[in-house]
Amino acid sequence: MRRHTSILVTTSVAAVLGIVSVPLAGFTEARAQRVDQPLPAYNPYPPGILPPDLESELLRVRREVQTIFQRYAAEWRALPPPTLTGNPPTLFPTGYEAVRILGGLLNFDENMSPFRNQACASCHLPYTGFSGPIPSVNLTMVAYPGTFRFRAGKRVAQRYTYSPRFPVLHLNGAKNPAVGGTFTGGNFWDGRATGYKLQSADAEQAQHPPVDTQEMGFPDTACIALRISQAAYRPFFERVWGVDFDINFGNAEQICSTPGGAFGTTSTPNALSAIDRTKANNIFDHWGQSISFLESSNDVSPFTSKFDAFLRGAYTLTADEAAGRALFDGKGNCNSCHLDGVSTKLTPGQTDTGTDNETEPLFTCFGYANLGLPLNPRVAIFYQSTPDGVGFTPNPDGFRFRDLGFGTFLRSGPGSAPNPNASTWQSLAAAHDGQMQTSTARNVAMTPPQCPTTEAPGPFFQKEFFHNGYIKSLKQLVHFYNTRDVFPFNVTSGNCPAGKTEKVDCWPMPEVPDNLDMTVGKLGLTDQEENQIVAFMQTLTDGFNPANPTVSTYKNIDTFTGQCMTGGNASTQGNQTLIPTFSLTQFPCATDVCGVAPVPSPFKIP
Repeated sequence: MRRHTSILVTTSVAAVLGIVSVPLAGFTEARAQRVDQPLPAYNPYPPGILPPDLESELLRVRREVQTIFQRYAAEWRALPPPTLTGNPPTLFPTGYEAVRILGGLLNFDENMSPFRNQACASCHLPYTGFSGPIPSVNLTMVAYPGTFRFRAGKRVAQRYTYSPRFPVLHLNGAKNPAVGGTFTGGNFWDGRATGYKLQSADAEQAQHPPVDTQEMGFPDTACIALRISQAAYRPFFERVWGVDFDINFGNAEQICSTPGGAFGTTSTPNALSAIDRTKANNIFDHWGQSISFLESSNDVSPFTSKFDAFLRGAYTLTADEAAGRALFDGKGNCNSCHLDGVSTKLTPGQTDTGTDNETEPLFTCFGYANLGLPLNPRVAIFYQSTPDGVGFTPNPDGFRFRDLGFGTFLRSGPGSAPNPNASTWQSLAAAHDGQMQTSTARNVAMTPPQCPTTEAPGPFFQKEFFHNGYIKSLKQLVHFYNTRDVFPFNVTSGNCPAGKTEKVDCWPMPEVPDNLDMTVGKLGLTDQEENQIVAFMQTLTDGFNPANPTVSTYKNIDTFTGQCMTGGNASTQGNQTLIPTFSLTQFPCATDVCGVAPVPSPFKIP
């Protein structure tokens, strides 16, 4: 979250090994000194926040990431090298394949982190639609540990299938002028990756995790250039981008082996010359572009779902799927935000006799909304208010942190990024507090083949939904949209009245009460209709082959080596892990979040 107390590290990482370790609740003392980082693990959490299988699951994910990296390495070695041909120069004849494969190498390379234990893909693996790969994390702490175990962020690992198709963030002032206009585009939950520089919001989003203290954790963007310069595929990167690695990195190896947060407020601890900094920045820009190209390719975003086959006439929806589609477009009102691109709103007496107007619908409006999710006290960031092994405090606000989403970004607030158009947009922040990006509904139901559903009793793969992971099944997700305003209670999560079941007939108060999206909340869906919408959403999973419908064709979906879960029911899935939320009166919103103009009116601050 970028606010911290810190110590300046000017010697090697080994020099800070003497800093006291925080005992690991739920872990043996012998495991407190991790084998994949030379620092004591950071664990400010009370018992029960970190899942007991976290160590073994992190190791499993590392093996899976390494497996996929080796597959891309094999593709690279087998690729006929492209050559620059024509004017302007074009990588001929394998340019597309070259950039895609390079993106795969970069995305799955664990060397792109200080301790060489964290890749982009560590939190985004194919078999979950490139979202979080650890069921127990999805069930409990929500955010994923980064290179420095066990620092973790504050949100769900957002799926990045189809994310390259999100446009550059822009404001249409004529649309919804009462609140200053409508924002469309950008990337990430809070819209922090605008795309203003690279003209690709997705490419700019790829640049954030490498230098996020809670994720891959580099202290300086130049560390990406350093590590690529050391990689076996460096000549491949040079061939694709024509970059110059003739950089005097100085003591960058030492600095880049130290996690972010150890160097005070400076974001450029590598003392490069102006020329070398420009070279490193160029390489970093091409890093983002390479990964974005991978994400736009058929490896990640192939348009191969049952629904795509249905649009081609190669699949017939089942009765429940067809009913779910009609509800999705009608009574359920899902299509108001998750646009399917094929439906026409008709007045009574009209008949749609035309053909579908879009054959690759993205199931998003590229916008932002506050759906009124309750605060989830299991989110790891709330507990990170003490210094770690390099003197860094990820969240000094502790329980007083509130996730205002897009509003925080517009204010350039804590845990987000500087707003490159703050001079124009910051004044609009209060009208957008609590809003989060409308993700595509595509691949929301993707799971490993051996765990064929997200829904209990399964066998199922436990996922998490919405930005704070409060919802644990698609059934709950639809039921929330359906009944948020039917069963509202003025309590926080974990404190529903006796006789009421949270997420069934009790919805706690929203974390951010401003700007609630009132198009949801009282849809009047029956239980069967909720299930039918779930059935339709499951048709949006890529990898469907009409000729062999039981075997997924989605690339690298076969790499899951963990265990499925069984038991329970989808309506109450995950409720066994609910814990009472801390008092929002005792811990009001922090001034650096809610005290920045324009101030959000309903929030109480000191």
